[in-house]
Amino acid sequence: MTDFDLDLRDAEAELGDLPSDQVVLGVLDGETPADEWIQAVRQGNILVLSVEGDLNTLAAGFAREVKDMGGELMHFREFLVVTPAEIQINTDRL
Repeated sequence: MTDFDLDLRDAEAELGDLPSDQVVLGVLDGETPADEWIQAVRQGNILVLSVEGDLNTLAAGFAREVKDMGGELMHFREFLVVTPAEIQINTDRL
């Protein structure tokens, strides 16, 4: 059999960089730092955020960066839906 180099000591640290592909429910009220929302989207998560306040002000810290990463933002009723680049928001049924 062929030997190969597998370092299991570093494997766990590398797992933290893998996309998580979760739907994250949260509240967009200014308490969560914009960097946390950006990181969640960067990891492959979909955000469904209940907007409590002025949407433009609350999303200003992360909306441009999400769009620059290829993600989408959609305001739907009282929620902001944010998706990473690989997931498109389908509005055909609206």
